[in-house]
Amino acid sequence: MAIISDIQEDQNENQVKVPSSQPSLVEVKAEEKRVKEEDKGKKSGLKVPNKGNGLDLEKYSWTQSLQEVNVLIPVPAGTNKRDVLYEVKTNHLKFGLKGQPPIIDGYLFQSIKPDDCLWSIEDQTAVSIPLTKKNQQDWWKSLVKGDPEIDTQKVEPEPSKLSDLDSETRQTVEKMMFDQRQKHRGLPTSDELQKQELLKKFMAQHPDMDFSNAMMMQ
Repeated sequence: MAIISDIQEDQNENQVKVPSSQPSLVEVKAEEKRVKEEDKGKKSGLKVPNKGNGLDLEKYSWTQSLQEVNVLIPVPAGTNKRDVLYEVKTNHLKFGLKGQPPIIDGYLFQSIKPDDCLWSIEDQTAVSIPLTKKNQQDWWKSLVKGDPEIDTQKVEPEPSKLSDLDSETRQTVEKMMFDQRQKHRGLPTSDELQKQELLKKFMAQHPDMDFSNAMMMQ
């Protein structure tokens, strides 16, 4: 019996401990959140923005800030300016390479300032086109009309970018972001909260008045 006990102890010592491959609770919740967002996107038809708050498409990608949209188009190595066909107007963008169908040819999601839009070739492998927005308080859902649209409620501007804005613009942006989150959650916007607060103060100052109709209208 002692010999058997010794053998069992040796076997236990030599057993290799296999680490658990089961995901952690945090990983499970993150995956559940990702799946839910994908399901919502499929139902609404809207895409989740890329890291630059734009979208990666088959032939080009675009990113955006509140001030501008930047389009990045891969081109064959060695492409130079003479190979490029480029035309930009307030509401329209056309880009392509000579002898080939246009890569982009459509009406922009919103108006731009065409005089500020100067394209450039990066490393002879991609063309970058910065487009200055006319309305610098809205997020674009797509680059050109008819393209897949992003869910602007999932746009996440970088904090560092917000700090670069002047105080008035920053307040406007922060208000927009707050209102978008509130609408997404089915909660009142900042304007609606302000009206509710004013009504509460007025009611407190006039306790003898009947506010039943006002409460019903909220």
